[in-house]
Amino acid sequence: MTDRIHSLTVVLEKDMREDECEKLICAIMMLRNVLDVHTFVVDANSYMAETRAKSEIVQKLFKIIYPTSGTAELKE
Repeated sequence: MTDRIHSLTVVLEKDMREDECEKLICAIMMLRNVLDVHTFVVDANSYMAETRAKSEIVQKLFKIIYPTSGTAELKE
């Protein structure tokens, strides 16, 4: 027996203006079995989380590009 799914979450590539999302929301509503689409407004917490994530990535890239040991090695 397979699991039953009750909802899906879609994450946008970048923040969009509300009026730019109208067509996307309408298209999603036209899909089979879609009951509702709920939007979430960008707030301070999401902005801070995004900024911190970007900062962490930049720091990791900086360490790869400018390593202290002399040569850059990617560790997995």
